[in-house]
Amino acid sequence: MDALLARVRVALRHAARPAAGIGPIVRVGDVEVDMDRRRVTVNGAEVHLTPTEWDLVKLFVSHPDKVLTDRMITGAVWGASFAEQAHSLHVYIARLRKKLEPAGTSRRHISTEPGVGYRFVSDAIERNK
Repeated sequence: MDALLARVRVALRHAARPAAGIGPIVRVGDVEVDMDRRRVTVNGAEVHLTPTEWDLVKLFVSHPDKVLTDRMITGAVWGASFAEQAHSLHVYIARLRKKLEPAGTSRRHISTEPGVGYRFVSDAIERNK
C-alpha cells in the first residue's frame, strides 16, 4: 500500500509542477523535445517514450550539463521511497540512450559520470519559446 501511495504522490507532483524555465521546444543536435506536447523527435521522426522515460528526459533537459546523482534522479522520477533502486534507473537510461542516440555512436546526449550519476550534455542546445 505504501508503494501505491508513493506512486500516486509522484504522479500528483509531476502533474502539478510546470517545467520552470524551459521553453516549449528544446533542441540538442538531432533531438527535439517539445515540452508542451510531451513529444520527442530524433532526426524528425517521433520517438515513443514511456511516462518514466519522458520524466527522465524532462529532468535532464531541465538540468543541462549538471551531474545528477542516481539518488537525485530516482528521487525526482520515482519518489524518495524508491531512491535506492539504482538498477531500475540504469535500465531506463540504457533504453533511453537506444531511442535518442544513433546506433554505433558514443554517448552524445546522456553521459555517465562513473561512481556519481549522469549528465545531459547540452552542446549546441537551442531553446525556442
